Amino acid sequence: MSENQPSIGDMLTASVPMVATLNLEYVETSAERAVLRLPDQPAYHNHVGGPHAGAMFTLAESASGAIVLAAFAGELGRAVPLAVRAEIAYKKLAMGPVTATAELGRPAAEVVKELDAGERPEFPVNITINREDGAVTGEMTIVWTLRPNS
Repeated sequence: MSENQPSIGDMLTASVPMVATLNLEYVETSAERAVLRLPDQPAYHNHVGGPHAGAMFTLAESASGAIVLAAFAGELGRAVPLAVRAEIAYKKLAMGPVTATAELGRPAAEVVKELDAGERPEFPVNITINREDGAVTGEMTIVWTLRPNS
């Protein structure tokens, strides 16, 4: 983003208050990959002292939103990105800070081609949640759509 345009992190934080509530940190946001970090915060711990499942879901969903905004920034004037459905699997106990890494499950050009054809494309975003030691604590897939403006 240029000096005059807000960053993807700034846009998400301004438009999705939960992002600010959880103090999510934007490590990387590009059209190829988005990485967000949830700091270790006792206010968002679960009953075993790690990040609450809802906080990890929000972290992963926010990472997916960041890559969608980055990958489809040029289409936002004609379509609205919306999450359609999500599935999350909690793999290992998460303790301390956790990081979510999101990647598109289909080439962006393929999705735009469907939008150009008048369709409402759907595409997956795959997210991995890791502890600081690198262990995978969760995996999530969110299916997004670009809903054409009427």
